Amino acid sequence: MYQVLTPSRSSTLALRHLNYHVRHWGPEHSDLPTLVLLHGWMDVSASYQFTVDALRQPRRIIAPDWRGFGLTTGAPVDHYVFADYLADLDLLLDHYAPGEAIDLVGHSMGGNVAMMYGGVRPERVRKLVNLEGFGLPATRPAQAPTRYAQWIDEIKQLHQGTKELKTYDSADGVARRLMKTNPRLSEDKAQWLAQHWARPNTQGQWEILGDPAHKITSAQLYRADEALAIYERITAPVLAIEASGDSLGQWWNGRYTLDEYHQRLTHVRTCSTAVVQDAGHMLHHDQPEQVAQLIEAFLDAA
Repeated sequence: MYQVLTPSRSSTLALRHLNYHVRHWGPEHSDLPTLVLLHGWMDVSASYQFTVDALRQPRRIIAPDWRGFGLTTGAPVDHYVFADYLADLDLLLDHYAPGEAIDLVGHSMGGNVAMMYGGVRPERVRKLVNLEGFGLPATRPAQAPTRYAQWIDEIKQLHQGTKELKTYDSADGVARRLMKTNPRLSEDKAQWLAQHWARPNTQGQWEILGDPAHKITSAQLYRADEALAIYERITAPVLAIEASGDSLGQWWNGRYTLDEYHQRLTHVRTCSTAVVQDAGHMLHHDQPEQVAQLIEAFLDAA
């Protein structure tokens, strides 16, 4: 199994009727800005372990498990709203980094949160790294009636028990699932991630640490014009890192492309891009050394 170089510590914060689990690496105090790592959809904070191990300079690092993921707990819900991640992050920073302009890294959904937060609270972010947080295809108002109907139908399906997540007989089964989803993931990393990505239930089956309600489609359309207005308010320098494997092309089949994503990035005042070679969407698993080097060079640059 993968051997951790920089062990993490855990804390739990009562926040917005939740018990928020936060993972910590490095010293409790540092002369460097606090580095905050935001994980993606159906992922957990421990996902950054390989990247943290590849960082060369010790720094204070914190990473929350988003609501409905990992070890963060609270009352059951039947859907999630994106804006809640922004409020959660703001309150987490008020507690763990009060008054500080932090360095912010987000992957996938976490990258989208980071970009939105950078424009909503620009004074709280010193530098921002977006790992494949592409946003979503633009929508039209005419799609709203169908979207609301879809949301209602999926809420019903959840309460009927038809949106449950698959369980596994063992941690090894979870690891095999991770490797099937990401063929670049080595077995030692998969076995380690499985211990943090899932846990056994009372019947001995391993359950993914993600709420099935996250599978409910958002009732709200993705408004690209709103996202761009927020991008324009980001004052922190941004580094947008993408993998050499075209995730957008695989997901959207031409409905949303890398060219369109790059065009959106022109609305950010100061933005550079980088590509991680021989990597897919989980680039921080595939090539943590490359990702760590890019992050560190960007954060440490004058």
